[in-house]
Amino acid sequence: MSLTVVVTRNVQPRIRGFLASSMLEVGPGVYTTTSLSAGARERVWNVLEEWFGGEGASIVMVWDDRAEGRQSVRVLGLPPIDLVSVDGLVLARRPLSAPGEEQLCADYDYGLDAPV
Repeated sequence: MSLTVVVTRNVQPRIRGFLASSMLEVGPGVYTTTSLSAGARERVWNVLEEWFGGEGASIVMVWDDRAEGRQSVRVLGLPPIDLVSVDGLVLARRPLSAPGEEQLCADYDYGLDAPV
């Protein structure tokens, strides 16, 4: 068994209730557990697929996939970010802000221009 995290956005109340019955809700729409076997995780996902309503909603399930040596991700709907696989890693990609829009951490110097 491994850590499993489910993040929901704009889902039906019955989905939130179902997840809360089998996982700990650590924040609004964020559920986590360490006690789901692979079979139980698959059954939970099947229920989520069956009940998923779409239209502006999203569900993301992430777990440690030790057999594959990495993190596995399943997605229903459209999360507010793109999940992209790069060299075996799952990365989150956000669209660039349009000119004139506020950018997150735009004034922070990440030190990317500094010589190594």
